[in-house]
Amino acid sequence: MSKTVFITGTSSGLGKQTAIRFAQMGWNVAATMRTPEKETELTSYDNIKIFKLDVTRVDQVQTAVEQAIAAFGKIDVVINNAGMGTYGPLELAKEDAIDWQFAVNTRGPINVIRKFLPHYRANGGGMFINISSFMGITTAVPLGSLYNMSKFALEGLTEGLYYELRPFNIELRLIEQGGSSGNNFKENINWNKDENIKDYDDMMMKLQEIMSSAETHGELDDPQMIVDAIVALATGKSKKFRTVIGAAGNNLMALRNSVPIEEYLETMVKNY
Repeated sequence: MSKTVFITGTSSGLGKQTAIRFAQMGWNVAATMRTPEKETELTSYDNIKIFKLDVTRVDQVQTAVEQAIAAFGKIDVVINNAGMGTYGPLELAKEDAIDWQFAVNTRGPINVIRKFLPHYRANGGGMFINISSFMGITTAVPLGSLYNMSKFALEGLTEGLYYELRPFNIELRLIEQGGSSGNNFKENINWNKDENIKDYDDMMMKLQEIMSSAETHGELDDPQMIVDAIVALATGKSKKFRTVIGAAGNNLMALRNSVPIEEYLETMVKNY
């Protein structure tokens, strides 16, 4: 029997490419997104079924999980991919931006995991693959305090659940990627701004220049490399708990592990 994967955030980018790869491998795919009525590409695959899901809505999570299980009978792997990024000075952040960052990147995976646990326990196991960032394990990037907060929290959640769910044969995995090319990540960033406060402008401009340069010079991760890593985990070819993708994340991790934290922080300050 074909295995089944449940993926959040499949309307574009990494989520969509992951859904297509699994479908091409012969897996059944429960692809979820907030606006399924707009989707045209995934609907061409017979083994992909699309479900409406805003991960911040517990009622929608419950419905999507129930519908996916009813459609396929059993879910083997859940990929918590849905996410968003808020950047800019914390002082300038709107209240709803703070809450939304946590709601999507941290509470969203919690909502999905909680609704799948009865199904996994009943079936004697399963796997959760949480899509994190190297910014959740190596360093907090300047002006990324809210995004970093959400990913640090996801890392802690996943590590804690590893022990909690091990007796039930439920596996936890983390992907630490650094932003993929062709994903329009810069255009999808929510920037904290206040036209009356200019003190952070130079730092903001520097960060935006670094992001633009990464896009222009092809320094973002190849999305297919991330998909390959996800597939390796889902199929058991890789047993790694944490998989750091790309040069940026691996280089920063090496630096972070080689020097005292104070030296590392000052190195990052000089880069920005």
